[in-house]
Amino acid sequence: MKLLAFAAQYTIDDLRRATNESIDYLLKLIEDLTDEDVVFEPIDPDANDPYAAEGEQHIGWNIAHLIAHVTASSEEGAAFSSLLARGIAAQERPRYETPWRDITTKAQCVQRLEESRRIRLAYLDTWPDAPFLDVYRQVSERFIEKFGQMNAPAAFLFGLWHEVGHYDQIKEVIRQAKQAKAQNA
Repeated sequence: MKLLAFAAQYTIDDLRRATNESIDYLLKLIEDLTDEDVVFEPIDPDANDPYAAEGEQHIGWNIAHLIAHVTASSEEGAAFSSLLARGIAAQERPRYETPWRDITTKAQCVQRLEESRRIRLAYLDTWPDAPFLDVYRQVSERFIEKFGQMNAPAAFLFGLWHEVGHYDQIKEVIRQAKQAKAQNA
């Protein structure tokens, strides 16, 4: 099933609920972490980010980095959804990612998550009462083959799907941080 068909079953209230559930889940994951934990540098033998800064393509992402990344992805999907719902088939990616090196404390991670919740819900508030559901993101044929067309609900869910896709990675980094702390105690 392509994302467009999957997204058809979601109302705007469902999207709000899914956003709140994801943010709440991430907050729960990090609730017992310390400032030291959120900047712990994990080992990730599969790390491969061709878009990273020179020398950072193969580093493991710490919790702060992951929080910056997943919130940016979900906000991008929410921004696209706002445009599409209003009949605007934007092509340029409306993406901003908080510099992950600027996030050095647990409080900043919590702030970033709560800010992201507010931003995403605000984008949903920009949808008209009768959103355009037949306006699609302008993407490559390859993208369409892999994911299908993206209307407003699908674009929103695509960002959220990317966020959820990092849950296991976040849990693994937390596991490594706690293990390292226990070994050094």
